Amino acid sequence: MRICIRKHSSLILLAVVAIAVASAIVLAKVSKGLSWFYLASPWNWASSFGPFSSLPYSSDHAIDKRKQKEKEFINLEMIFHNNDSVLKRGKPRDERLEKVEASLARARALIREAILNPNSTLDLQDLDYVPQGNIYRNAHAFHRSHLLMEKMFKIFVYEEGVPRLYHYGTCKNIYSMEGLFISMMEQDKKNRILNPDKALVYFLSFSVVMILEHLFDPIIRDKAVMERTVVDYVRIISHKYPYWNRSIGVDHFMLSCHDWGPLATWYLKELYYNAIQVLCNANTSEYFNPKKDASLPEINLKTGETVNLTGSLPPSNRSVLAFFAGNLYHGKIRAVQLKHWKGKDKDVQIYERLPQGLLYDDMMKKSKYCLCPSGHEVAIPRIVEPIYAECVPVLISQHYILPVSDVLNWDSFSVQVPVSEIPNL
Repeated sequence: MRICIRKHSSLILLAVVAIAVASAIVLAKVSKGLSWFYLASPWNWASSFGPFSSLPYSSDHAIDKRKQKEKEFINLEMIFHNNDSVLKRGKPRDERLEKVEASLARARALIREAILNPNSTLDLQDLDYVPQGNIYRNAHAFHRSHLLMEKMFKIFVYEEGVPRLYHYGTCKNIYSMEGLFISMMEQDKKNRILNPDKALVYFLSFSVVMILEHLFDPIIRDKAVMERTVVDYVRIISHKYPYWNRSIGVDHFMLSCHDWGPLATWYLKELYYNAIQVLCNANTSEYFNPKKDASLPEINLKTGETVNLTGSLPPSNRSVLAFFAGNLYHGKIRAVQLKHWKGKDKDVQIYERLPQGLLYDDMMKKSKYCLCPSGHEVAIPRIVEPIYAECVPVLISQHYILPVSDVLNWDSFSVQVPVSEIPNL
């Protein structure tokens, strides 16, 4: 299997995902006082009990029944938060899980302590970097959670699955983050653990990009191939290991940067409602749940490397006020932008195709503001590209949860424009 990780800077991606997933695990359901380990169930993954039953074996049914899904989601929330739930009458907790719960409780307490008392210290030390500044929602909480993550956050990777669909992903296109993370987990020795009994979370290492590349027929366009692959995968690991059935998937996570990433989990309710989804396409209109899911930045790595991407001109040498280049008919938002902004102001340069002699990267480095309208899907690599070029990103989207927004204060380094305000600018 070809590994596409070569540079140490790729560890940043692992840290981003680890922090995002750790936040979901450590902070989940604190306000309700209900631990996710309390969801241990005597029923297997294919149980027909209430909202945990599997979806009918039809991709069209899974996609079209959105109102039914909303009702099921409400029912699931009620079951999770109801102290008299039948789930509490399941199997008793074991001693190992009690220890894990205690460690998570200590982690939550230490993070709260960092918020209330910024001068508090830990035995852990991080001499390389201490975060500060208003780009963070709370730099002290972030620093404390990062140190705790490095100490206690352990991931078990299921080894089942053939490499062309699992344990591998593409690393040289718009979906690079998916392939990079999967490849990193294959060779990670710090966060990955081989003993599943000592893991905090469990990684489902299927690649949506590779499933579609190898199994999806662009003519027939049968999305059921993704359904069969994902459902069979969960069936195998749930029969071979006890961990999925123990928590009904709550301590499991998947990661995808494909536009159809959210669709991959629709076919199995436990995966869809319970498991943590780390997605580039973090769209709340497609039931991305920021209480448990994590938004990942989408980066187009044309060479497969995360180095030599930065570099810019000083503000005084930037001659363009605002810039955009791309398909102006790719989604409704860009069509509105085209109607109201293109050709109306010489300082706002909008192109569907760049004129000969102009380079996309150079134009961003010459611009003060870089327009970032969503296309058909909310995730776009141009949200990250302006940051590399030190151009202020102007974010224009709907239903999009910004990457790592539980840590980063996006208001401090970006401009967010509601779609309804485009005509007024």
